[in-house]
Amino acid sequence: PMRYDAAIDRYVPVSWDDAFALIARHLRALESPDQAEFYTSGRASNEAAYLYQLFVRAYGTNNFPDCSNMCHEASGVALGQSIGVGKGTVTFADLHQADAIFVLGQNPGTNHPRMLEPLREAVARGARVVCVNPLRERGLERFQHPQHALEMLGNRSRATHTHYFRPALGGDLALLRGMAKFLLQWEREAPGSVFDHDFIARHTEGLDAYLAAVEASEWQAIEAQSGLRLAEIEELARLYAGAERVVMCWAMGITQHRHSVATIQEIANLMLLRGNVGKPGAGLCPVRGHSNVQGDRTVGINDRPPAALLDALERRFGFAPPRHPGHNTVEAIQAMLEGRSKVFIGLGGNFAQATPDSARTHQALRNCALTVQISTKLNRSHLMHGRDALILPCLGRTDIDLQAGGEQAVTVEDSFSMVHASYGQLRPLSAQMRSEPAIVAGIANATLGAWPVDWLWLVEDYARIRALIAETIPGFANFEERIAAPGGFYLGNAAARREWNTPSGKARFQANQLPASLLHAELPEEPQLILQTLRSHDQYNTTIYGLDDRYRGVRGERRVLFANEADILRLGFKPGQKVDIRSLWADGVERQVHGFTLLAYDIPAGQAAAYYPETNPLVPLESFGAGSFTPTSKFVAIRLEPARHDGRIL
Repeated sequence: PMRYDAAIDRYVPVSWDDAFALIARHLRALESPDQAEFYTSGRASNEAAYLYQLFVRAYGTNNFPDCSNMCHEASGVALGQSIGVGKGTVTFADLHQADAIFVLGQNPGTNHPRMLEPLREAVARGARVVCVNPLRERGLERFQHPQHALEMLGNRSRATHTHYFRPALGGDLALLRGMAKFLLQWEREAPGSVFDHDFIARHTEGLDAYLAAVEASEWQAIEAQSGLRLAEIEELARLYAGAERVVMCWAMGITQHRHSVATIQEIANLMLLRGNVGKPGAGLCPVRGHSNVQGDRTVGINDRPPAALLDALERRFGFAPPRHPGHNTVEAIQAMLEGRSKVFIGLGGNFAQATPDSARTHQALRNCALTVQISTKLNRSHLMHGRDALILPCLGRTDIDLQAGGEQAVTVEDSFSMVHASYGQLRPLSAQMRSEPAIVAGIANATLGAWPVDWLWLVEDYARIRALIAETIPGFANFEERIAAPGGFYLGNAAARREWNTPSGKARFQANQLPASLLHAELPEEPQLILQTLRSHDQYNTTIYGLDDRYRGVRGERRVLFANEADILRLGFKPGQKVDIRSLWADGVERQVHGFTLLAYDIPAGQAAAYYPETNPLVPLESFGAGSFTPTSKFVAIRLEPARHDGRIL
C-alpha cells in the first residue's frame, strides 16, 4: 500500500493496518455517512461487491456511484418500467434460434467479441442480422474466426450482417417510432396480421396511449431526426415484421443520449407489439462490456436500492439500512465539487478518466480530504488525489487468491444472467497484494469492528460470503452447489418467463413523445458537428489501451477526429490537419481539447467520432440522460479551430 506524502509530493509505503486505520479515522470523523462516496467498477466480483454494499449500508449511506451509471443505467431504468426487470431477457442460446437479430448502437468487434460467432452463424443459417450504426464498423461487417485454421491460413472471413443502416446520432428513437408507425398502418390494413393480440391482451397494458403517441408522431419529424429515408425505415419495419422470433441488442450507442430511456422503451414497445419477449429465440438484450457490471447491481451496488433488498438485509443482519437515495456518478462528482462529500473510495476502475467533464472531475477528487483507490495497476486516478490519499494494491482475477481457508474462487454474472466461478492461475507479483474482498473486509473491520458480521472471518473462505448472498439475494439459492456445474448457472429472469414485476403485474407500453430537438435548447452557438466518443479496437476501458486501431486504420496515435471528408473541406480544413475541438454548453465553462488530427472517414455528414478518455473533457457534467443521469457521450455538440499547440500532456 502507498500513502500520499504532501511534504515531498510523492506516494510512500504504508502498512495495511495503518492504511485501514487512516480510512476508518476519516470515515468516523465525517458529520454524516452521506459525505463519503463509494465507487464500484464492473471488474469487482460478486463476493467483493456484496461485502462492499453490506459495509457501506451498515456504515449508513447509499452513495454508490458505479460504472453502470456511465453505460447501461438507462437500460435498467427503461426496462424496469417497461417489463419489471432491468436486465436483458435472453440467453446466449436465444441468439442461435432467432430469425432476426437487430444490433443497435453496438460494435461487437471491439466491445463484445463473444457475439461475433453467433452473428455470423445466424447469417450462415439464413437469419437476418440487421445492424443500425452510424459508423461502418469492421466487426459488424465480417469476422475471421481465430480458431478456424483454414480461415486463418486463407485469410478468409464471413459476413456478420445482412443489412446495414446508418442513422443520425441520437436518431434511434425516431427510427424506432417510424417502424412502429408502419406496423400500425399494416395492422389496420389487415387486422391480426402484425400485432400479437393474444400476448398484448394477456400480458400488457397501455397500448391505446402508446398507439396514440405513434399516430401523433409526424413523418417529417421522424425522417429529419432519424437521418434515414422513409424507404429505409419501411425496410427496417418489414425486416422486423417478417421474423417470427427477434432479438434486439443494444449498447452505448443507444444509452448515452439525453432521451436514452425513451429510446430503450421504444425498443421494448416494438417487441411487445409482436410478443417478442419471453419466448425462445426472442427478447431484449442490453449487451454489457465489463465482466461483472450486471452482477454488481444484482448483489446490491445501487444508489436507489429496491425496498426488497433493504428489507432482506435488515432481516438477516439486524440493522436498519438507510432508505434515502444515494449519489450516482454525476451526483457524486457534483457533491465533491461543492464540498458536500469529503471522502472517495474507489473499488477498482479509473474514475478520473472514465467520467465526463474531466477537468471538473479531477478538481472534485482534489477537493476531498481522502481518496482511496483499490487498484490492480497504476492509472491516472492516482494522480488526481485528495489531501490524504491511498493506493491499495489488489489481486486481479487472474491471480491466485489464497486465504486462510485455501485457494478461493470468485463469481461474476454476464449480460445473459449466467453466473460462473473462476480461480486465478497466476502467482501474485507481490505478497503485499490483497484480494478485493480482503481489502473491503479490512476497511469494514477498522471502521465498524466485527459488526454486523465478523468481516475477517468471512473472507477466510468466500463460500461464507456466497452463503449470505444466497440468503438475501433472489435467485441464488444453493449458490455454492450451482457454481460447481460446468459453465455455472442461469440466474433466471422473471420477464423471460412472462412474469412482470410491475405495479400492475403486466408489461407496460410507454407512450413517450419524440424530442422537439436533438440539440440542447440553450446552446450558445450553432454546432459544426455532433461528436460521439468511442473505444479504439485495442482498448480495455480507460486503463489499458494501445496506440493502434487496426479496424479503423489508425497507427501510433489516439488524438484523432474521424469526420466526413466533405465536412472537413466545408469547414475550411484539410484531411491530416491538426485542430482543437471545443464543445458547446450553456454554462460558460470552456471545454476544449487540443492537437487532434482530422481523418477523412466513412461517416455520415454532420457527425464526428473520437476516442475516450481523450475527449471526455468535452462532455459536460450536466449533460446527461433524462431519468438515467448517464453522460451523453454519444451526442456532443462541437466546433473546430486550427490547432494552437500539439496537445501533448507534459
